[in-house]
Amino acid sequence: MRFSTQLKVTSAILAAGLALSACGVSAEEGGGSGGTAPAAGPVEGLRILVPNSPGSGYDTTARLAAKAMQDAGLAKTIEVFNSAGAGGTVGLQRLVNEQGKDDILMQMGLGVVGAVYTNKSKATLNETVPIARLIEESEAIVVPAGSPYQTLDQLVAAWKANPGKVPVGGASNAGGPDHLTPMLLAKAVGVTPKDVNYVAYDGGGELLTGILGKKVAFAATGIGEVAEQAKSGDVKILAVTSAKKVEGVDAPTLKELGIDMEFTNWRGIVGPPGLSPEKTKQYIDLLTKMHASEQWKKTLADQGWTDAFQTGDEFKSFLTAQNEKVAGVLKDLGLTS
Repeated sequence: MRFSTQLKVTSAILAAGLALSACGVSAEEGGGSGGTAPAAGPVEGLRILVPNSPGSGYDTTARLAAKAMQDAGLAKTIEVFNSAGAGGTVGLQRLVNEQGKDDILMQMGLGVVGAVYTNKSKATLNETVPIARLIEESEAIVVPAGSPYQTLDQLVAAWKANPGKVPVGGASNAGGPDHLTPMLLAKAVGVTPKDVNYVAYDGGGELLTGILGKKVAFAATGIGEVAEQAKSGDVKILAVTSAKKVEGVDAPTLKELGIDMEFTNWRGIVGPPGLSPEKTKQYIDLLTKMHASEQWKKTLADQGWTDAFQTGDEFKSFLTAQNEKVAGVLKDLGLTS
């Protein structure tokens, strides 16, 4: 199966987190309630739930989006808080439980789509209100410095010879992008996906520690999680999964290496069930203005993210299609029944 036709599917940035705390963004558990009507001027009192740990890709995206909105004068006192667990479905359940609240949104992406299936979540994304898709990001196939595998061919040869002795790490639970990437790569190169020795880490920070400590033979992770370490020589990126080479990253695409596979992760924002049409429009307008801001354009460039902005009904259609396609991919790989 050629994944590019089915799915158009960063390191912990402590300094950015501190900067956001200084301008009203917090990593603490959020409280408060909604119920306020949309008003002119900057949006106030918004909470953004991150269904993953601090330093994860979702966390980074949410905090940088909040900072961009605040720096552009579009919003005040945005509170970013974490509610991690079960691949993002703990946070999803919390969002669903916030039905009718109008002061909360959730950062999400492909990982949550897959986790709904693999964790058999009672809460589903169909219950949420799609607001906007923000970005796409290539995955990287990466090894630690000093690895015996200095090319993808060398890695694949060892992997095919004994999959169990070539563990691969990722910062996703089953069904997430870091998990799907090696599973699809395995199928593309002739390794049985069920034989893959996948080691799940709780966020990009823990995964990076595992890579640097050589706890895994290689890893699949978002480019942003390892780009700086690749530049410093601590890790080596053997390949990227996008259709085109990633600017600033000295690594070929899988297709350039003769492997017919493309895979792109994405991230977006959804609201709770029962979000009013008025507040839905206000949040779409807010993110549309953020998307046009110089602050967000700089963020995209700095992080190596690809702009994939779409809102409202267009994002809703995309999300519906992603749900169906992820379900099909997981079943095809033998990961769900």
